[in-house]
Order: sequence, then structure tokens, then C-alpha cells
Amino acid sequence: MKSITINGSQREGVGKKASKALRNAGQVPCVLYGGDKPVHFNAEELAFSKLVYTPNAHTVVISLENGDKFNAVLQDIQFHPVTDRILHVDFYQLFEDKQISMEIPVHFVGSSKGVKAGGVLRKNARKLRVKALPSNLPDFIEIDITDLKIGAKLYVTALENEAYKILHTDNTVVCQIKRARAAMVIATDEDEEELEEGAEGTDAPAEEGQE
Repeated sequence: MKSITINGSQREGVGKKASKALRNAGQVPCVLYGGDKPVHFNAEELAFSKLVYTPNAHTVVISLENGDKFNAVLQDIQFHPVTDRILHVDFYQLFEDKQISMEIPVHFVGSSKGVKAGGVLRKNARKLRVKALPSNLPDFIEIDITDLKIGAKLYVTALENEAYKILHTDNTVVCQIKRARAAMVIATDEDEEELEEGAEGTDAPAEEGQE
């Protein structure tokens, strides 16, 4: 999995007043969990753009001014309700021998037979939570939809992988091919026409018999 480096400075003050002062200076208060003790640090708000404003999944290298470096993943992020500015970020430290759970984006590839026949692809899950060792975390989960026909559903059980475990119930639908509403209307109109033609056909012999 690709990694993004965030340069920061370890901070001493952890109260609301200190956090407010950091935000006013264009800095984001952060906390790294998962180690022997939480690590409090701050980093420039612009440093998070490639991590937050992207559909891709990344691990993070937190590099502090004192020389300490930590491998981590984004755990939680808080935004201002009005301005959408980043208020606070939580990270979780990675260890090569400890599994971690993380949401991984889903990439759909191929041209579905069902879509070619007039169906519509519905993407029920654009991200899936998986559990794996850090070295086994994928950048994305690729799904080939070529063989999906109208009415077909693809469940997470079809995506089983030895490198990671998918943390969703077996009946979770990742995507499906639904009949387009226009196609359903056309099909209904055709059915009605067939019924009308059938009714006319049964009436004709009766009229001949009466003559």
C-alpha cells in the first residue's frame, strides 16, 4: 500500500486553549494511539490534503522534528461543522506483526453483460473493511463485473483472499445489475400487447361460430 509522509512537531500542551492556538496558526492537533503511550503532535493543515481528500487508501509515516518516525493509519478525523476545516486527527500506530482493520476502496473493472443488455450497475459498496498485516493491505480491491447479467448480485464471499479477511457478513452485496426502469416499462408494454392480441385471437373463433 502506498504511504504518505506527514511532518510534524511533538506538542506539550494538550488542552483546548493550546489546540485553539495551534489551529489559529494553521496547525492541526493530532494524537497517535496504539503504542506504549499516546503521542501528541501537530502538523500543517495542508499536509493532510493527499490523505483526506482522496478516494484512495494510504498508510502514513509520521515524521517528527525530534527524529522519531511512526508507521500509522488514519483512525478518525474531525471537521468544523461550518468551514469544513480539519480540527483534529487521530492515528493508530502500525506494527508489522499485528493485524489492522482498514477500509479499502473497491475498483470495478470490465463491461458487464447485463449492462450491455440494458441493465444498470448498482455499486452497493464503494469501500470494504478488511483485516490484515500491514504488508498485506491492498491499495484497492478489484472486481471484474464482465460476467454479471441482469439480476445478478455479487457478494463479498466471492472476494475471499488469503492475504486479508473481509470484515462483512456473507450476505453483503457489493454490486448488482438491475433492470433499467425504461426497460421494465418497455417489457410491461410488450406484455400488455401480447395479452391484448391473445384476447383478440380467442374472440375471433367465437364470433365465427355464432354466425
